[in-house]
Amino acid sequence: MSTSIRNHLPGTIEQIVAGKVVSEIVINTAAGPVASIITTGSVKRMNLKEGDAVFAIIKATEVSVEKESSSPSTTARIRRRTK
Repeated sequence: MSTSIRNHLPGTIEQIVAGKVVSEIVINTAAGPVASIITTGSVKRMNLKEGDAVFAIIKATEVSVEKESSSPSTTARIRRRTK
């Protein structure tokens, strides 16, 4: 398979938490654990199981930063600047 996404992290599925519609997949990578939410239909179609070798393919269009504080909402959004 070929893709234009550059961020590929090889890893192993550590945990699958399956729901009716979506499932959380936790992948152990050299960079640390990466969690992904995908459809449960995709989990079944790809026959994903704990222990499977997979790639976490990451394409981010937005990054949020949060710091613990006493105020209820301290999330700052970082957006791409245009000239």
